[in-house]
Parts: sequence; structure tokens; C-alpha cells
Amino acid sequence: MAADATIVSLRSDSAKKTAAKAPVAGRDAEREQPQQRAPRQPQAPELPARAPTERPEERASEPATTSKSGRRRWLRWVLFALLPLALIAGGYLYVAGGRVMSTDDAYVEADKVGVSTDVSGIVKEVDVANNQQVTQGQVLFRLDDLPFRLALDRATAQVGIVRNDLNALKANYRDMQAQIKQAQDDIAYYDREFHRQQDLAAKNIASQQTFDTARRNLQNAQQKLASLNQQLAAIAANLNGDPDIAVEQHPRYLDAMAQRDEAARQLDHTVVKAPFAGIVTNVPALAPGKYLQASMTAFYLVASDHVWVDANPKETELTNVRPGQPVTVTVDTYPDAEWHGTVESLSPAAAQEFSLLPAQNTSGNWVKVVQRIPMRVRLDTGDKSLPPLRAGMSVEVNVDTGHARGLPRSLTALVGHAPRGT
Repeated sequence: MAADATIVSLRSDSAKKTAAKAPVAGRDAEREQPQQRAPRQPQAPELPARAPTERPEERASEPATTSKSGRRRWLRWVLFALLPLALIAGGYLYVAGGRVMSTDDAYVEADKVGVSTDVSGIVKEVDVANNQQVTQGQVLFRLDDLPFRLALDRATAQVGIVRNDLNALKANYRDMQAQIKQAQDDIAYYDREFHRQQDLAAKNIASQQTFDTARRNLQNAQQKLASLNQQLAAIAANLNGDPDIAVEQHPRYLDAMAQRDEAARQLDHTVVKAPFAGIVTNVPALAPGKYLQASMTAFYLVASDHVWVDANPKETELTNVRPGQPVTVTVDTYPDAEWHGTVESLSPAAAQEFSLLPAQNTSGNWVKVVQRIPMRVRLDTGDKSLPPLRAGMSVEVNVDTGHARGLPRSLTALVGHAPRGT
């Protein structure tokens, strides 16, 4: 049995070797096969070459190519003919154009004021809301008026006191006049008495003591009269030099009345009203209970019925611009709307002339810069169908100068005409 197993294994090994050699032999046979020449076969007789057949598409493209080249030639001639016309039209538009000066360096402006009052006090109430439309004279806010009412009552009482004082001065003046009259009578009596005692003393009838008493009485009466005259002059001075002056015309009374009027004015200014119609803004900055200093801005009021445009065209664009010329204004916010107006005025100087640090044109590093001249445009806002204009809006201004550009100076000089504008 062992021998049989050995024979079987040997046969299997030989079979494997034979199967492995078979592919190698096949590849070798393939390599040798090209080297063997194939037997020569008889060639068939050559046939005459046929002419290439034309396709229907190629025959149809020939007329299309011809028509296409014809159209191109026609288009070329049309373009050549239109070129002079285009040049003529462009020259005409250049010469006839240029009458409208346009600038977009322009903005809407309006009257605006910081609402304030000239008295200090505590805010009692605010009667408007933010961005509210108000009319002229409408109440905006109120201050606590109690201190001002007390001041008015005190000033009114002071007027009464001054009136009473002036009436008392008038009475004192009349009394002083009476005292002076009495003093003059006393002087006349004491003067007679003095001369009588002087005569008696010269005759040794009256004693020297009686004479001295009479002389002293005369002197006292004279001094009293002088004092009364001084007091009368003082009273007259307090009555403004006119004892018969009316109380209402006296300076002290007028001063008291002025103080009363000032107190009344301050009381009236505790109620702040709109100076013109417009829209209030920044109102939340003011609230009841806040102490507002005199002349301190509470909020702002911007006019809504009086607006204009401040434009800043270049100086080279103002050659033919004059006040009174018609203007068309378009606003960036409302591209489909259009306003009309006129040139109201032109600034007498460039904007940089009013700057804090003007340009130093005498320096060595000077560079020429085209300046801008402020121009004010008055708008016609009577059309209520147009949307509202607000301060600060960007606009474009078109001024119809009525002055066409004309031929260039070099061309007019060439043909012998005088330069334009001379």
C-alpha cells in the first residue's frame, strides 16, 4: 500500500509540471509565428478611382456664404455713411449743449433752532413727543412757575411801596415849604427886635443882656431858614427836581414797574412755545423733574415749511451762473419727484476763506486746488403733492444758465471770429 501511494504522488507531480510548461510553450509559439512568412496570395485587379460624391448640405451652403458676404459688405458701407453723420451730430450736441450746470454737492437746509428759555427752573411737564409736527405758538414744555409767581407778587408790592414813598415825599415838600415860610416870618420879627434892642442899648435904656438875646434869636432864625432850605432841596431832588411830577413818571416808580415787568416776563417764559412751525426732535432728552439751566438747549425744532438748498459747485462751473436763473432739483430719496426753484444768491468768497486755518498760498509747497463757491437755491414748496423735504438730504441741482457752450476758442480764433465772451 505504501508503494502504491508513492506511485500516485509521483504521477501527480509530473502532471503539475506538464501543466506549467504548456503556457510557456504557447508563448514561445506566438513569438516564433510572426517570423514565419505567410504564403503570397494573388492580388485582385485595381479598379479606377471614383469621383467624390457631393453632399446636399455642401451644395446648400454655397448660396448662404454668398449672401452673408453681401450683407457684410452692405453693413460696412452703411457704417461708413453713418460715421460722418455721427460726427456732425456729436459736434452739434457739443456746441449747442453746456447750458445746464449740474452738481451733486448739494444738500437740503432748513431753519433749525435749539429750543431753550432764558430762565432756570425745574421742568414741570413736556407737552410734545419726539418727531412731532408743531405749529407756531404751540406749547412745547413748562417750568415750575411757583418761584416766578412769588417774584411777581413781590415786585407788584414794591410798586405800591414806591408810590406811597413818592406821595409822602410830596407831602414833606409841602410841609417844608410851610416851615420855610414860618422861618422867614420869624426872621423878620427877630430882625425888628434886634434893631429895637440895638437902639435902646445905644441910648443905655435896655440892658446888654436883652440886646444879646435879641441878636441870638435873629441868628438862630436865620440858621433855621438855611437848614429848611437845604431839606427842601433834598426833598425836591428825591422828587426828580419837580415837586409836581406825576408819580407814574418818577424814575423810582418806573424802576419798580420795570422790575415788576421783568418778573412777569420771567413768569411768562416758564411756558416755552414754538417760535415757528416745524418738527421737534431729541425730545426724550428733556423729562419732568429735570432742572434746566437758563439758555440750555432742551431739544431741537426744525422748520418744515421753509427749506432751501445749499450747493457747492466748482468755481469753474459758475462761469454763466447768475442769481434768478431757473433751477431743477432732484432728491436722492425721491428719484421720481422733481422740485423747481431759482438761484437766490452766490457767496462772495470760497468756503475755505471762512475756515479756522485758511490756506497759506505763499508757502513753497503750494498746489492748485479748484475751489468751491457756496450757492443758495430757493425752492418752491407750494406743491403739497410732493413729498416732504428734510434737512440734510442729498440732492442734485441743475441750473439752466441759458448759455450754450459754443465753438472752442481755438476754432473761433482760427476762423477769425472774436473769442466768445469778449
